[in-house]
Amino acid sequence: MKIDRLLSIVILLINRPLIQAKELADMFEVSVRTIYRDIESINEAGIPVVTYQGAGGGIGLMEGYRLDRNLLTQRELADIFTALQSISSYAGGEHALLMEKISSVIPPSQTAAFRRKTNQLMVDFSPWGLHGAAEERLGLLKKALEDNVLVTFSYVNADGESSLRTVEPHTLVHKGQAWYLYGFCRERQDFRLFKLHRMKSLVPGPEVFVRREVPLQELPWSDGWKDSRNMTRVVMRFSEEGRHLAEDYFDAEELQADGSGGYTVGVHYPEDNWLYGFLLGFGTMMEVLEPEHVRRRLGRLAAGIAAQYL
Repeated sequence: MKIDRLLSIVILLINRPLIQAKELADMFEVSVRTIYRDIESINEAGIPVVTYQGAGGGIGLMEGYRLDRNLLTQRELADIFTALQSISSYAGGEHALLMEKISSVIPPSQTAAFRRKTNQLMVDFSPWGLHGAAEERLGLLKKALEDNVLVTFSYVNADGESSLRTVEPHTLVHKGQAWYLYGFCRERQDFRLFKLHRMKSLVPGPEVFVRREVPLQELPWSDGWKDSRNMTRVVMRFSEEGRHLAEDYFDAEELQADGSGGYTVGVHYPEDNWLYGFLLGFGTMMEVLEPEHVRRRLGRLAAGIAAQYL
């Protein structure tokens, strides 16, 4: 991604007096023209990078200019490194070069302490088991985001309805153990959130689009889903055998011991197909106590599932 490349170039210039544009292009697998556009972006950010012509020339920081190596503290660098390390768990290690460059800024005498800081936290976005198709789809979308090209795909919504979509990709979002694409849908003429696992036949490009202003105050992955008009308070009772499930999914302060080794818990959820799938996932270790209409629908769904296997 461009921001990774820009930061990597800056770190390289801190540590090397001169570097060839061709070397940078080969290193990041982009064109020399792209490297010069990156240099312009770095200059616009206030870091004076110049090109020295002739034998022994190359790209370097302006003579006499010194970029403070302490612009970021070691703790801040460790946080950036940890974030990149976590993202790389799903992105196939594509941030390895940037992580290496960040490590190169740390003095040898402090390397061991820096490593300890970066090993204190690890967030792994990758799912259990194989995920080749999903990883490939994510890679295609990341490239489309960087190139500002349209993507088309067949999309299956929560009701099982399929439609062909043409989307201007703006942001990749990891939320609730799943990846989503937030983009402007040409068919709906509005921003939409698309779950990657529901996409089929994804094709990027070739049409280029101009990025729109993203309405940050309306981002659907923040609190937009908590529409009070669609919220239902669900009271559940977990059996003694299901205690571990209750403890995995709910905060300890939300759980109330029921006196028989289990728990009761009341939580507000949006009532949709996701909710019923979520509740059915607990099987016989959980019983919905209220509301009554949710109990009845769960009973019908469970009976339908049982009928398929009898």
